[in-house]
Amino acid sequence: IFTNCETVCPPMTAHMTELQKKLKAENIDVRIVSFSVDPENDKPKQLKKFAANYPLSFDNWDFLTGYSQSDIEAFALKSFKAIVKKPEGEDQVIHYSSFYLVGPDGKVLKDYNGVENTPYDDIIADVKTASTLK
Repeated sequence: IFTNCETVCPPMTAHMTELQKKLKAENIDVRIVSFSVDPENDKPKQLKKFAANYPLSFDNWDFLTGYSQSDIEAFALKSFKAIVKKPEGEDQVIHYSSFYLVGPDGKVLKDYNGVENTPYDDIIADVKTASTLK
């Protein structure tokens, strides 16, 4: 996500907030991580202000920043096989809009649409399965 996103980041964060609520209702202990894809602009203060727009809990959700643009672009490609690109002179960032389920070994197990028709029940079932892989 990034805080001045004009398209997919607000619905993605709203859907992840709903997923967080559903996971908590099922007593599923997971860590949710949102990576800023615009770290030059998204300082902790901006991320906190962005998150305040949603009824989310920081108990198990981290909003990360503090790395370089090239680092997040390389990390996204290597870890998630996802493109992140901030065109020069632009304030919007090109990025995938998926949620990723990451296993205990740090490898992506599955990805889901984070913008529309987010499959909450499928994600919860997959998280339960993944938690048995420890």
